[in-house]
Amino acid sequence: MAAKDRDRFSTATRIRLIGEQTAARVYRSQTRRQARRSRLTGRAALLVLVVCSLVVALAYPMRQYVSQRADVADLEQEQEETRQRVERLRDLKARWQDDAYAEQEIRRRLHYVMPGETGYIVVDQDPDGKSRTDLEAADRPWYSNVWDGVDKSDAAATQ
Repeated sequence: MAAKDRDRFSTATRIRLIGEQTAARVYRSQTRRQARRSRLTGRAALLVLVVCSLVVALAYPMRQYVSQRADVADLEQEQEETRQRVERLRDLKARWQDDAYAEQEIRRRLHYVMPGETGYIVVDQDPDGKSRTDLEAADRPWYSNVWDGVDKSDAAATQ
């Protein structure tokens, strides 16, 4: 029966039908590709949108977390320094409880002497071997030093 149908149509009609079928197949394949492309692009756009929203949603809390971790590290370092300072102060307190250390520091700082001892304070020159200008000013009366200061300030003001 297929042979009868084939004989019934002319060659031109058959070519036209084959062309239409081919065109329909090509059109269907293009629409399938386009549908896949558009669907894939939509998924990609949705994925990008979700990722961007996650980044935006997590950016501020992450910044706060990092900032707080830095603050915690600073406070831990400060706590350790304070702990070391307390330890040094405890050692110093323990040394001051010793009478020999207290006597040594009183003699050194306050220039105390025991009964029967003679205390001397030696005024030494600078390590460079030069005499101090303060000692030269001490040889003159105090009012001369004051007047020299007034003269120097007056000279600086007029210039």
